[in-house]
Amino acid sequence: MADESRAVQPPVPLDTMGALHHLVALMLGAKPLAELVHDICLLAATSIRDVDEVSIVLIDDDRTQTAAFSGSLAATLDERQYDSGFGPGLDAARARSVIRVDDTTSSGEYPDFAAIAGRQGVTSVLAIGLPASAQIHGGLTLYRLRGTQPFSPQTEAAASTFVTYAAATLANAALLASRERRATHLHTALAGRAVIDQAKGIVMRLVGCEADEAFLLLTKRSQRANRKLRDVAAELVADAVRGEDPRLP
Repeated sequence: MADESRAVQPPVPLDTMGALHHLVALMLGAKPLAELVHDICLLAATSIRDVDEVSIVLIDDDRTQTAAFSGSLAATLDERQYDSGFGPGLDAARARSVIRVDDTTSSGEYPDFAAIAGRQGVTSVLAIGLPASAQIHGGLTLYRLRGTQPFSPQTEAAASTFVTYAAATLANAALLASRERRATHLHTALAGRAVIDQAKGIVMRLVGCEADEAFLLLTKRSQRANRKLRDVAAELVADAVRGEDPRLP
């Protein structure tokens, strides 16, 4: 489903070079990935010539979603592609390629999609996949509603350059998000290890055993209760803190 998160006011229209400088600034920032994708989408919509609506698709573990869109039409046409399993935007993202639908009134490679898009007023579509160097799967789809001419070669070249910069920005944000997730997991693991060590100390004092035997007793209790060792240890420590007799195996 399309992610209908909060609306963001479009930035002041920029020329292509100004947009690239803005992308570099975004790459050096520390925005969350979801917010960054929206900024990139709206920047594309206001800086690339002859574009009326834009969407960004991201593919993660075979799950595809429209991560950002500049208007409801782009979101609707993207959803049509997901329903059928193919379309210019989806195929460009998967293959990391450039796919054009220059005239939605002709059959072409995507006749069903072109017919639906044409009925919505779209005259041409340009889809550009993120390059392999981005290490993130996705793509940018541009929709044109005004005029009968397809996107010009100059517009395609500008859009391709934009996508290259955008890919670097997204890759940077994805890497930062991944590091933050790993740091959270490490913190959780360390906290779990600390409470297990505390529980071992309590068992050693109560039973008068060595650390290995205390750990074995905790493990047996965990297995019998079909609960995580960390949770069993935390319960034992909580009992001791409250002054209650810990329930040992």
